[in-house]
Amino acid sequence: MKQNKYDDMQFFSAYEKMPRSVQGLDAAGEWHVLKTLLPDLKNKHVLDLGCGFGWHCRYARAQQAKSVIGVDISEKMLEKAQKKTDDPFISYLKIPIEDIQFSASQFDVVLSSLAIHYLQNFEALCKKVYTYLKPGGSFVFSVEHPIFTSRHEQDWYNDEQGNRLHWPVDHYQTEGIRETTFLTENVIKYHRTLSTYMNDLIQVGFTIRAVKEPIPSEEMLQTIPGMQDELRRPMFLMIMAEKK
Repeated sequence: MKQNKYDDMQFFSAYEKMPRSVQGLDAAGEWHVLKTLLPDLKNKHVLDLGCGFGWHCRYARAQQAKSVIGVDISEKMLEKAQKKTDDPFISYLKIPIEDIQFSASQFDVVLSSLAIHYLQNFEALCKKVYTYLKPGGSFVFSVEHPIFTSRHEQDWYNDEQGNRLHWPVDHYQTEGIRETTFLTENVIKYHRTLSTYMNDLIQVGFTIRAVKEPIPSEEMLQTIPGMQDELRRPMFLMIMAEKK
């Protein structure tokens, strides 16, 4: 299923008010870890899958990437990305991630931030990315952690006073669709286990170089109310894999 909630006016209006939409990468609690997984981008050809407002595309060029292509299904997201981008070496394509078609060995780095858990078939994407990467190229991505996506509710278990008691995990081994709520809308995500993420990469031919389950930066933990609860369960999973 190719899902595009971001072109819904009500949903998009809520999304563009989120801190990470307004302030960019510095407001993304996981960015301080994700950027450490990226290789040296100087003179590299980069593909960003689910590029959104183009923050990662512009970061890659700031790191002297030779060229960057950002792909997204949402026309509204790409309109915003274009307005924020004044760089002839960044191009944006309106296309579902599932439908990408590029040349073999076209890219040095393929990046995706918090988009792949909306895709039904991760293995198929791995095969495409492996083909499009040059030998030695890197696939770096973040997704919502399988502990976070296991239940449809994707929320804390609270007591009668509303205090957060724990984060429940259930149906972990049952992969597939999770119908949940994000911002103003019901959305469909795809739950898969940690082992599926890793084994699909390995079976395609990737070598896994790093796996991270990040926590917020110390500054965020100290300054944002409720952020300490992010230490109680992982929200994000990040993997850096390399084409042999």
